[in-house]
Amino acid sequence: MSEPALEAEKLDAADELAPLRDRFVLDEVVYLDGNSLGALPANVPDRVADVVRRQWGELRIRSWEESGWWTAPERIGDRIAPLVGAAAGQVVVGDSTSVNVFKALVAAVRMAGEDRTEILVDATTFPTDGYIAESAARLTGRTLRAVTPAEVPAALGDRTAAVLLNHVDYRTGRLHDLPGLTAAIHAAGALAVWDLCHSAGALPVGLDEHGVDLAVGCTYKYLNGGPGSPAYLYVRRDLQPGFDSPLPGWNSHTDPFGMSPSYAPAPGALRGRVGTPDILSMLALEAALEVWDDVSVSAVRAKSLALTDFFLRCVRAYTGPGHVESVTPERHEERGSQVALRCDDAGEVMKRLITRGVVGDFRHPDVLRFGFTPLYVTFAETERAARILAEELA
Repeated sequence: MSEPALEAEKLDAADELAPLRDRFVLDEVVYLDGNSLGALPANVPDRVADVVRRQWGELRIRSWEESGWWTAPERIGDRIAPLVGAAAGQVVVGDSTSVNVFKALVAAVRMAGEDRTEILVDATTFPTDGYIAESAARLTGRTLRAVTPAEVPAALGDRTAAVLLNHVDYRTGRLHDLPGLTAAIHAAGALAVWDLCHSAGALPVGLDEHGVDLAVGCTYKYLNGGPGSPAYLYVRRDLQPGFDSPLPGWNSHTDPFGMSPSYAPAPGALRGRVGTPDILSMLALEAALEVWDDVSVSAVRAKSLALTDFFLRCVRAYTGPGHVESVTPERHEERGSQVALRCDDAGEVMKRLITRGVVGDFRHPDVLRFGFTPLYVTFAETERAARILAEELA
C-alpha cells in the first residue's frame, strides 16, 4: 500500500464526521461533484413519498395549513440561517438563485438612494449573476462596472450604490474576503450583496457577524437539497422595513388572502416571498437539511481543508511534473471546498475519469473541478481520485 493510501486510512479513522456518510445514498463511485449537485440524503425519499401520497394525495388543500405548507419558506429559512451565520427571521426560501439575485440587487440599489448611480459586479462571477446585474442596472437607470474582488476597494466611491460579489469563485475555488470587502463597501456608503452558492454548507459565512446587507444562495450543492431545489434570500433584520422588492407577489402581501388591488408588503423576511411556494422540492429540501442536525460548520470547514490539502498532496505525489497545474489557492483563508486543476484536454480527461468511477466536472476551457463535501467524502476516496487522475494524465 502506498504512503498516501496509508495516510488516508489514518485520517479516516480519526474523522469525527465519518458517521455522517451513512446519512446519504452513496455507492462505489468517488463523488467529487457535490459543488454542482449534492448527494441524496437517505431520509428524503420516504419524506417526499409522504408529501405526495398523504399530504397531497389525502389531505389535499388542507395541507396548506395542517401540513405547514404555507409557512414552509420562512420555517426552512430558519433552518438554513445557522448554516450561514444568521439569526432566525432573516432568511426566506423560494424561487431560484437568479430570481433572488434580482430581488436583492434591485432592492439594494433602491435602498442606496437616487444619488448612488453605479453598481459594481464581480468580473469573475458566475454568468447568471452578471446577466442579472446588467438587467438590474438598466431597470434602475444605473451604470454597471465589472471589477475583480481585489479591485473593489479602489473602485468604490460616493456614486456606488451596491456591490454584487461571489463568496467563492466557481471556477478556481478561491474564497474571497467577505468581512473585509463588506467593511470597505459600508465605509463607502454602499450595500453589499453576496452570492453564497459555493460556500454555504462548506464553511462558516458569518452574515450577521460581518454585517452583510443581503445575500442569496442555492441549496442543491453543499446543502444537498436536490436538483432544482429552491434558493434562499437573506435580508439583514434592520434593513427589512426598507426592503422594496422588485417582485411584489401576492405571497409577500401583508394580507395575501385579502386579494387587495393595492400592494402592502408583509413585515420581515416575508417580503422576499413572491408567488406560490414550490412545495414538493421545498419539503424535500427541508428533509435534506436534517442531516445537519448536531453538525458543526466549523468541523465541516476543518475537514474540508484537510480533504483539499490531502488531495493536493496526493496529486503532487502521483503526478509527474508538467501534467497538471492547481489554480486553487494554497492558503486556507483563500480556499473554498473545491480544487481546480488545469491540464491539456481537460474535457476528455474528465470523461475518462467518470468512466473509471471518479466524478468531478469540467469548466471551459481547461479546468478539472473537484468538489469536496465533508459530510460524505472520505480520505480514501480522495486518494483514489488522485491516483486514477495520475494514471489518466500519464
